[in-house]
Amino acid sequence: MPQFVIERNMPGVGNASADDLKGASQTSCGVLRDLGPEIQWVHSYVTDDKIYCVYRAPNEDIIREHARRGGFPADRISQVRAMIDPTTAE
Repeated sequence: MPQFVIERNMPGVGNASADDLKGASQTSCGVLRDLGPEIQWVHSYVTDDKIYCVYRAPNEDIIREHARRGGFPADRISQVRAMIDPTTAE
């Protein structure tokens, strides 16, 4: 299944409390349950003003629907074309 990186512009999110992040995660998981198994949240990186999420999904449309239902921005969605790491150099 294709994998995507979603960039969410959320000013100040890096200062969010653990409870705030937990609530956002619970909201996301609830929407994912409603959308069904074809969309999967892998993990997210929280920075000062953005969250970068990694999802598996058949297309961008279902990712946008997840964002709409959850009330999350999805400012940029990029399909992952390849993954590299230090072992790629070997």
